[in-house]
Amino acid sequence: MTAWVLLVVAGLLEVAWASVLPSTEGLTRPGPTAAFVLLLAASMYGLARATETIPIGTGYAVWVGIGALGTAVVGILRGDPASATRLLCLGLIVAGVVGLRLSGPH
Repeated sequence: MTAWVLLVVAGLLEVAWASVLPSTEGLTRPGPTAAFVLLLAASMYGLARATETIPIGTGYAVWVGIGALGTAVVGILRGDPASATRLLCLGLIVAGVVGLRLSGPH
């Protein structure tokens, strides 16, 4: 698996753990908390492995971008507001992530 694919998977796992977090109710519910911890650990592991090849600044920024964008989309699907300004800002995150990918090592 290439480092970039691993980084994308790690970013998607970040979306998963962030999306599970509210159901832990402050880490007081064992099932959701266990899922949160496992997803978080898997996401961190993927980030760590990807940044063995990808520069840390680029890798971390892309990982956070995927996580922020994905979590915001999940929130919108669950009823968070989807104003034009908010969608524009999410588009800027996508542009930044794509720009980092295109300007970094291939």
